[in-house]
Amino acid sequence: MRRLLKGNEAVVRGALAAGCKAFFGYPITPANEISEISSWMFPDSGGVFVPAESEIGAIEMIYGAASTGTRSMTASSGPGMSLMQEGISYLAGACLPGVIVDIQRAGPGLGNLGVEQGDYHQAVKGGGHGCYKTPVFAPGSVQEMMDLTAHSFEVADRYRTPVIVLADGALGQMMESVEMRNIKPNEPDKSSWAVAGTAETRKNLITSILLEHEKQERHITELEKKYAEIEEKEVLLEEYLTDDAEILVVAYGISSRISRAAVDQARAEGVRAGLLRPISLYPFPSKRLRRVAGKVCGILVMELSSGQLVEDVRLYTGGITPVQLLRRTGGMMPTTEDVVSAIKKMEKECVGNNA
Repeated sequence: MRRLLKGNEAVVRGALAAGCKAFFGYPITPANEISEISSWMFPDSGGVFVPAESEIGAIEMIYGAASTGTRSMTASSGPGMSLMQEGISYLAGACLPGVIVDIQRAGPGLGNLGVEQGDYHQAVKGGGHGCYKTPVFAPGSVQEMMDLTAHSFEVADRYRTPVIVLADGALGQMMESVEMRNIKPNEPDKSSWAVAGTAETRKNLITSILLEHEKQERHITELEKKYAEIEEKEVLLEEYLTDDAEILVVAYGISSRISRAAVDQARAEGVRAGLLRPISLYPFPSKRLRRVAGKVCGILVMELSSGQLVEDVRLYTGGITPVQLLRRTGGMMPTTEDVVSAIKKMEKECVGNNA
């Protein structure tokens, strides 16, 4: 069955399909509909909705619910995500699962309500204190807003870690036809670590404070092993016309939609362009990117920030091919023609360099 859904509603439906039982949230545009729809859909589905007094309160409520093994989530945007960083770090340190949806808007500060991708570093690089990482999944359609939200709960429970769904205002607000998949939650047994107010779980201790230096170092080492497993097993990406590409475009989220149309137009004008879309921003598809980079004469990174994704592309390609940035900020988005023009310019430079 298919339904016409707004991206923010698709997030809620994906969470409920995954067995999420608790939503804690504080309103912020352009993520408001997630809280609004959750306020009636969660209670109607046998779950709970709690309007928090702040984003700080919301993320700490997830800490409490996750401690009992309850699948729980929240949603916010840039300023709210900044307030949640301490709590996300606590979740990572205590090895607690939870899902945080970030519908990005322009910043820094309060910014405006325009579409931007300026939260990349905050999400991908571990925006809080300490040595931790957070799996980050970036939808590219309303369908993926639902599917990747559901997937995030599986990853969160599998590794006992917070997971971020990093979308943007365009995807949150747009409406598309969505296939209502029959998602079967696969929740692992949590009795070995969760607390449930029973004698059996009284032995379980959930904390992120280890006062002995040696214990803290051992804990961080165990976290590093977990992240290494995530980097090996949880990479997601999409490639489009990369087999014979001369120019590779790298983009995620709404930027990848514009870039895909630009690749088609460039091909129609005789330029062999291709697209690599990271779906998991952490773990980044670095190995595949480097292999493709070795076959093209240039990479164009298209993002709605002053240059954050491009830093990882340059890091993982290691200088084996030129990397250029096409970006807009503040809520502005490039047109398909802007991207095509940048592709053609880069292709000419490649020809000149190889002449």
